[in-house]
Amino acid sequence: MLPIIHHHAGWVEVICGSMFSGKTEELIRRLRRAQIARQKVEIFKPKIDNRYSEDHIVSHDSVKIPSMVVDNAREIFDNALEAQVIGIDEVQFFGEDIVQVCQKLANMGKRVIVAGLDQDYRGEPFEPIPQLLALAEYITKTHAICVICGNPANHTFRTTESTEQVVIGANDIYEARCRNCFIPPDSGKKKKNKRKNNEVVSD
Repeated sequence: MLPIIHHHAGWVEVICGSMFSGKTEELIRRLRRAQIARQKVEIFKPKIDNRYSEDHIVSHDSVKIPSMVVDNAREIFDNALEAQVIGIDEVQFFGEDIVQVCQKLANMGKRVIVAGLDQDYRGEPFEPIPQLLALAEYITKTHAICVICGNPANHTFRTTESTEQVVIGANDIYEARCRNCFIPPDSGKKKKNKRKNNEVVSD
């Protein structure tokens, strides 16, 4: 249970996990509670993420909340100075500068809540999330459901051959996979058990 914010008491909360694990939904839940408590809330999303909306944070289950679209971490800092609570979605897209911004805002007495992927499609740490995890006071790890076996999923599996770290998409090119069903793209193994038309098939 998270504590009630007090004057000059700042901290960082990180919500992380794979795609489809409910990170954004949990972020929205906390921000709405802060709004109900009549706290000054500012919410940010990266311009690169326009999958569901241009001016809202939207979960995969269509839960949404209005947000400000920004290009970089500096814009977040400049627009959050009057806020008590700051929410940042898809924080992995803001680069290493977001770490210093979150630190500064928390040191100013603000509650900073960020959500993002802690691993990329290769199963490797997705910076700057590891750095944010190291400095955060509160960490929540969310899990999806593996589309292959139904176990808790901790990985994001890319179903295309793209090798770029950042490729914006949803269930059109990504799946949630557990440890056993996840196959890193550079493992030399064939991509197996790919879902097609809600059925599991092998390549």
